[in-house]
Amino acid sequence: MHNRNRGKNTGDDVIFGSQKQIDKLKMAVQDMMYLLSRDYAEKASSELVGNRYKLKTRQIQALRGASASEQQIKHRKNKQLDVSDLKNKILYLDGFNVLILMESLLSGAYVFEGTDGCLRDLSGVHGTYKRVNQTQRAVELVAAFFQKAEVQKLVWIFDRPVSNSGRIKQIVLDFAEENKLNWEAELEFNPDKFLAENSEIAVSSDAWILDHCQKWFNLIAHLIAEEKLDVNLVKTV
Repeated sequence: MHNRNRGKNTGDDVIFGSQKQIDKLKMAVQDMMYLLSRDYAEKASSELVGNRYKLKTRQIQALRGASASEQQIKHRKNKQLDVSDLKNKILYLDGFNVLILMESLLSGAYVFEGTDGCLRDLSGVHGTYKRVNQTQRAVELVAAFFQKAEVQKLVWIFDRPVSNSGRIKQIVLDFAEENKLNWEAELEFNPDKFLAENSEIAVSSDAWILDHCQKWFNLIAHLIAEEKLDVNLVKTV
C-alpha cells in the first residue's frame, strides 16, 4: 500500500484555521440558507454569497456542503433516527461517502458540520478510489458501531463505475468474514438512487440521499461522539 493520507490541502489552515475565517463562513452559510429557503438555485446562490464574502474556491465548496434550506433541514431532521432505533435493523451504507469522510477526518483534514447536523469534507472520488493509511481504521470504526448498536445487517453500497470499487468491496467483505460480521457489499451504477429507493434506513451524509430516502442515520457524528475522535471540526452554525 502506498503511504497515502487524505488530509488537508496546502492552504487549508489559512482559509479554515482561524476564528475570523470560521466566522466569515458562518455568515456565508446563514446568507446561503436565506437564499435557498426562497428557492434560489444553489449554484447562483453560492456564487452570490461567495462574491459577497470574497470566498476562495474551497471555501465555496465547504459553503455548498454545509448549506441547506429551512425546509430541507426540517425534512431531514424529521427522518433522522437515533442509535437506539437501529437495533435488529438492516442498514444500507453509502460506501464511498462514509469511507472517504472517515479517512479525511482521521487524516486531520477539515470537516464541516452543516446546518442539518451532518459532517462533510472536501474530498471526493474522481473516477478512482485509492485506499489510504486510514482505510483500515475507518472500517474498524464502522464495525465497532455495528456491534455496539446491535444492527442486524449492514449492506455497503459502492459506485460500480468508480475504478477500484470492486477492490474495496472485497476488502470490506474479507474484513467482515474475519470478524464474523453480518455484512454484505454491492456495486451499483447509481448508488444514490438505489439508497433512496431501496433502503429503509440509509447511512450517508449525501444531501440528495437525505432528501429522498425513507429514514437515515448520522453515523459520522455518532462515531465522533462515541469514540471521542480528535477531529478538525468546523461548525458552520
